Amino acid sequence: MFGFLDVPVEGAYHLIHWLTGPLSPALAIVVFTLGVRLLLHPLARSAARGERARAALLPEIRALQEKHGRDRERLAADMTKLQQESGTSLFVGCLPMLLQLPFFTVMYRLFTTASIGGEPNSLLGATLLGTPLGAHGLAGSPLVFVIAAGLAAVAWFSVRRQPAADGVPGGKLLRLLPYGTVLATLVVPQAAGIYLLTTTAWSAAERALLRRGS
Repeated sequence: MFGFLDVPVEGAYHLIHWLTGPLSPALAIVVFTLGVRLLLHPLARSAARGERARAALLPEIRALQEKHGRDRERLAADMTKLQQESGTSLFVGCLPMLLQLPFFTVMYRLFTTASIGGEPNSLLGATLLGTPLGAHGLAGSPLVFVIAAGLAAVAWFSVRRQPAADGVPGGKLLRLLPYGTVLATLVVPQAAGIYLLTTTAWSAAERALLRRGS
């Protein structure tokens, strides 16, 4: 089903192996993740500009909601028109997160596949705190609790730093999304959990710096 991922997974496998020369496998995953985020940084800057545009539109959004009340069809039409006229999207901030999904999927496959390129996957034997990086969820304790605690702390910081979502369709749900990564640790390999912790910490720091510089 995911045969099209064989080539990127094999490429990531060799890259992680190359990084594990001077580094541990866990640290190699961190370096790999930071490289991905550097590639996506221009999109993060665009997302930050979109968030500022969204904040500027909030008064108009609230006015449309009061005008149309429960007429969702008219509200949706006017919201679309407002976005077109302003040249922005209310959900532009989600773009960097969505574009990370292929990289996350590759990392997941890297630590759940028994063989890569026709050879046994030696990464499955890599450990951190005595826990295999390929162990899923609670089978990866105590490492899973360390990762979950880190993700919960990053999520709390991220939510506190987010602008108010009042009046934005789905805004309240978007504010809770960071906590979804904590639940993800219960079903993904510990290597994927390390990826999530690294990328969410980067996101929190990146957004704080971009907002400070705006």
